Amino acid sequence: MRIGIDARCLMDGRRTGVEEYTINLLKGLFCQDNENEYILFLNSFKKINADLSWLEKYPNVKLKNFRFPNKLLSLFFWYWHWPKIDKLLGGVDVFFMPNISFAAVSDKARLVLTVHDLSFKHCSETFSWKRKLWHFFINPKELIQRADKITTISNSTKNDLVDFYGVNEKKITVIYNGISNEFSVINRNNLKLIQIKEKYKLPYRFILFLGVIEPRKNIIGLIRAYNILRKVEGGRLGEYKLVIAGAEGWKSKRIFSEIEKSPFRRDIIFVGTVNSKDKSAFYNLASIFVYPSFFEGFGFPPLEAMKCGVPVITSNVSSLPEIVGEAGILVDPDKPDEIYQAISGILLNKKLRKNLIEKGLRQFEKFNWGKAAKEFLAVLDDMNH
Repeated sequence: MRIGIDARCLMDGRRTGVEEYTINLLKGLFCQDNENEYILFLNSFKKINADLSWLEKYPNVKLKNFRFPNKLLSLFFWYWHWPKIDKLLGGVDVFFMPNISFAAVSDKARLVLTVHDLSFKHCSETFSWKRKLWHFFINPKELIQRADKITTISNSTKNDLVDFYGVNEKKITVIYNGISNEFSVINRNNLKLIQIKEKYKLPYRFILFLGVIEPRKNIIGLIRAYNILRKVEGGRLGEYKLVIAGAEGWKSKRIFSEIEKSPFRRDIIFVGTVNSKDKSAFYNLASIFVYPSFFEGFGFPPLEAMKCGVPVITSNVSSLPEIVGEAGILVDPDKPDEIYQAISGILLNKKLRKNLIEKGLRQFEKFNWGKAAKEFLAVLDDMNH
């Protein structure tokens, strides 16, 4: 088969959820399959920032980079449903889109679409007007209905597709994400930890949030929980700082305003974007990882933290209970008091902390990119019959 892949999400060189998913799935897929021919669709009027040299070792993988202005191309896709990407690639049997985006594919190509989440339906109030407009024009419903096969990263997202869009369950295959081998427990005496601690000016003991700085992640709820922790447990837990790390997303001003309002703002440290190569050490340095998101289609960070031997607190909503299982403490994201109680419970109870770390190191083993790639390849093979 000739399989086209929409690789536009890789062009910025960032490593957010969709990019992480696409890179790791494709690596697993190309390692296991040397029979099908893969053609990656790229488009950038400017120079591509990403390093895609890792693709060169696969003889059955080709890159086709087009130089259309992206906004103009999106307009053509939206209004004229042209040009057809499969035809630009010289014709393909299957076209795979690893996320919802502007696209046009002819009827000759079967479309496989990955839907990560429907946060734009669940949490529209946390989106900027630009993001809302983007979803309006992109028309996810039309793309979802056009797809011949849909893969999702959790049963939570599968159920949402059925509930919101009436998608036939037989059209949907749930394939869990894997967790990168970059994450692991690091010996406390490892020089790497000292280097990362100094590079980001991290405190000795800290509570960590790592993710995009946007309202959906409920960072304001975490800051309020930290305020309660310091007021109630200041004597016993006053040495613990709160570290907030991640790239700034939309509507982040209110979050920084909340930090400024905190009576403990000097102990709330914002470090910005963390280099992907530094993340494992970053997690290892944390005393506890808190991810109180209002909604996640999957949620990489809790599993990444578990793989690094860090106890995890996360929300009891959307896919998070499904992904975390019994290996983390689940809280109501709307209740800062509940988040505070979970944090103090772990920090003050060594037995509970040890138990969560052990469970976490078992939980992440369920999520493997090799397994995900094998299951995805089965979806492609099924379309060839």
